[in-house]
Amino acid sequence: MDTDAYSWANQRCWYRLDQLTRQRKLSGAEADELVRRYRTTSQQLAKLQGHHPDPELVDRLSALLARARGRVLAAKSQPWHDIGRFFTRQFPAAVYRAWPWWVSTAGIFLAVSAVIAVLVDTSAAARRALGIPEGDLSHVTEPGGSFETYYSEHPNEAFAAKVWTHNSLVSAIALFTGVLILPAVYAMFMNALNLGITGGLMADAGRLDSFFGFILPHGTLELTALFVAGGVGLKLGWTLVDPGRRSRAAAMATQGRATATVALGLVGVLLVCGLLEGFITPSSLPAPVRIAFGFAAEALFLVYVFGIGRRVANEQDADAAAPIAAPDPTRQWLAVPDPVRMRA
Repeated sequence: MDTDAYSWANQRCWYRLDQLTRQRKLSGAEADELVRRYRTTSQQLAKLQGHHPDPELVDRLSALLARARGRVLAAKSQPWHDIGRFFTRQFPAAVYRAWPWWVSTAGIFLAVSAVIAVLVDTSAAARRALGIPEGDLSHVTEPGGSFETYYSEHPNEAFAAKVWTHNSLVSAIALFTGVLILPAVYAMFMNALNLGITGGLMADAGRLDSFFGFILPHGTLELTALFVAGGVGLKLGWTLVDPGRRSRAAAMATQGRATATVALGLVGVLLVCGLLEGFITPSSLPAPVRIAFGFAAEALFLVYVFGIGRRVANEQDADAAAPIAAPDPTRQWLAVPDPVRMRA
């Protein structure tokens, strides 16, 4: 069975089931239709699971059926359950599946930043080429200069909110311009350039200790979030170029949903980055303690992705590969309540 063609042919049914599930009030006919489509979609999911479909499609249909089941059984909605499922399954699995892309992005980004920093530190010609003004830049690099005061010139709460929204915007640009590839590459390069120039100027002033003391507490996790955004965005763009064995429309739809999942999850990650940058980076704590906060946050994120995310992704792959026996057509294998109760 061509699973792409099968899912394409049944998308209208699934969309209608989603509509009925989200609809606040149902007429008698709509309640009957909800029950019918719930049964039909359950059977379709069982058939798909027996033919090695994309695990993300199985997960999406499972989530749809879970919502529909709650409506069919007249259960109260559980938004906290959905949020918990998102952050314990969907988001970490989506980030894990894209890890070769964002790890490669991280390596290239850090290499470019390091090269630029060395050139700025050692070459006057490179400074002129990059448009760095000649003369005394101690107002930027000296203790209490603009590099350091940037983190403390605003109240902690306001600065944390500002950083959160700015980083979310930068990550969104890297994610959703990835479909065009070049804009995402440009956005990543400009961030690498800014980091490299700042690092080079601080190295030239002999103040790399201050540079790392103010960058690492929040920047470790913040840069990782940027790498994830850039890598997933580029993966979306490459899917358009090379969709693999699937049709281009089906491949883009699948990767587009994964990209949206990562975008939503990164909002939470960047909130943590904003809190670190707003409260830990400018604090009076010793630099090693502040850096330890950043490394701890980074370690937790990596364990989250490569621990929980890998486990969930493997479970999804195993579920997709395991054949499931078709239901006995002579038995009512899916019990549902009397639709009359739903009309009340």
